[in-house]
Amino acid sequence: MRLLLVHSLLFSFGLARAAVTAYGPHVQSPLGTTTAASASYTGAASYDQTILNAPPLPNPPPPTQFNVELQTGDVSGLSIQQEGSFFGFSIEFSVTTQVLGLNSSFLQVPFLNLMANLRQRGGSVKIRVGGNTQETATLVDSTPDGAALEKDYGKSSNPTSTPPLVFTSEIIKMMAEISSLTDVYWYMGVPFNDTQHWRLQIAEVGQAMLGKYLIGLQAGNEPDLYSRHGHRPDTYSPQDYKDEFGLLIDAVNADSNIPNKNLLIGPNLAGVWSPSDIWQTGFATDFNQNLAGLAVERYPTDNCYALFGIGTPRYGQEVFPDFLTHQSGINLANEFSGAPAYAQSVGKPFIMSETNTASCGGFPGLSDSFGAALWGIDYALQLAYSNFSTVLFHVGGQSVYYNPFTPPVRNQSTFHQWTIGPVYYSALVVAEALGSSNTAQVLDLQANGGNDYTPGYAIYENGQPVRVALTNFMTDSSGNSDYTASISIGGTVPPQVKVKYLLADSVSQIYDFTWAGQTFGGPFTSDGRLNGTLDVQTIPCDQTNNVCQVKVPAPGFALVFLTDNALYESDASPTMTFSTTAYTNLHGSATVTIDPSVLATSNGEKGLADALAGTSKGRQMSSALGFAHALPSLVAVMAGALVIGRLALVR
Repeated sequence: MRLLLVHSLLFSFGLARAAVTAYGPHVQSPLGTTTAASASYTGAASYDQTILNAPPLPNPPPPTQFNVELQTGDVSGLSIQQEGSFFGFSIEFSVTTQVLGLNSSFLQVPFLNLMANLRQRGGSVKIRVGGNTQETATLVDSTPDGAALEKDYGKSSNPTSTPPLVFTSEIIKMMAEISSLTDVYWYMGVPFNDTQHWRLQIAEVGQAMLGKYLIGLQAGNEPDLYSRHGHRPDTYSPQDYKDEFGLLIDAVNADSNIPNKNLLIGPNLAGVWSPSDIWQTGFATDFNQNLAGLAVERYPTDNCYALFGIGTPRYGQEVFPDFLTHQSGINLANEFSGAPAYAQSVGKPFIMSETNTASCGGFPGLSDSFGAALWGIDYALQLAYSNFSTVLFHVGGQSVYYNPFTPPVRNQSTFHQWTIGPVYYSALVVAEALGSSNTAQVLDLQANGGNDYTPGYAIYENGQPVRVALTNFMTDSSGNSDYTASISIGGTVPPQVKVKYLLADSVSQIYDFTWAGQTFGGPFTSDGRLNGTLDVQTIPCDQTNNVCQVKVPAPGFALVFLTDNALYESDASPTMTFSTTAYTNLHGSATVTIDPSVLATSNGEKGLADALAGTSKGRQMSSALGFAHALPSLVAVMAGALVIGRLALVR
């Protein structure tokens, strides 16, 4: 038995929350239903109250009764074996000190709980720390204000106004602490903005501190956009990227402080170049021994015009139906037709290293809807079926709609908890669907005659079907669009099956979804643990006709466990979660004295870069006080207003 101590930092300065608009000059008006609150909403995008209209029912409607006949033994069309950690997250580097924790001594307890939930179901978790901000990140011994991470907004670049970062080894040490508690494995990124003077400290310290938990180093974030963003000449080509990658390999090979030379990941394309453009340069074969994987990044669409006035204007209500079909995931996977097979041929995993509903922050009412949860499940399972090895859904700041999870700004952390988005529910479901055996193989059933609104997948282990995943994208409160899938296994059935349901009243519902009767609730209400009574339904099978009839509501998702062992493997026992009982002394007798020099160096509102700012224009900022950069100095003097809770954990 080992006693573990985790500190949860809770503090309050009694600051009022500033009203901040969600968009820049190109304001987007929602076309769906809005409440009185959402019509005048001026807060952070992550808590937008816009509710869209559910798309109309398809005409003609799909059949509501169909058979699912599962084969056993030598089944054709199965995917490669997938790990339970297939569905992970990509966290923008600039928000690590809000999402992960302040430093290695102060970890975010809700984040630990969220990761523990996934570790319980899938065995481990994969997270990339990177994004645009990795390209200019510099590891330093210390920062002027003592923070683990700081941003230089005066040197912002790119259409998304990405600020350069400086950070200390405390960031990596914090990641190691998280790994020791929740088995998180990490991808990081080597800065690629100066290929004549490589900054390899992140690889050196990363390997030293993370050890086996560092599984990849991304080299170049969306290099096919470098010329558009002014980071390379207009003539920059796939061959130029390959040449620069080769220079990086030379530098890594010459660095004795990087013992593992084969952790690099590329080409990390955004979609301007195709993977085959890179393959043709000999990238994957010439650099094979240095590569840990091949990766791409892709969003199905974008909402960049609303924020930056670039690209095509798009509206959530208009594109909402596009996300509520099986074809959506198929189309995304088909953009990389042949790429997973090529990766296998050179012995490398093929990774979707960044994705979500839409780039530039997603859409209000869509990216935070129950429909997005259903889409995330189908999309992820389609990528698994298409032989991707990992998919990482992006986490930005408070200026985005698609976050799987969002902490409150720090000056509200004593009275607001975390907000859990729909994509996190997707992650839970996929982790349970694939289980922790790391032998799961996925088959797209083309269920119901390949109907777009009623997709289904079978999960196999060792040639036997163990779980069935069934989605209903339609919204119909009458119940007339609920469907029943009649499942049989090689002409036989077990006496009964167990079923977990992901449910909401409409695909347009935001918050308060339930997974097997449990929920993370609404905005500002979650500590990362599921609440409510677990509801796993037992459905008797018809032994006479050899079918198990499983109803799937409209809308809804059903995960069918064909054996008790399949259920046990996906959710074997209660999750080891983390709780805290810290109190803030708002009325104590202690007198708080703050040195004026502390405030003088707090950088005003820029000090609230730690208020979970994003990396884009329109980032959420509080205008109250700039305490974030002054925090290390404040810790020593805020005895009356700062309480550190110590949590004892037994494992």
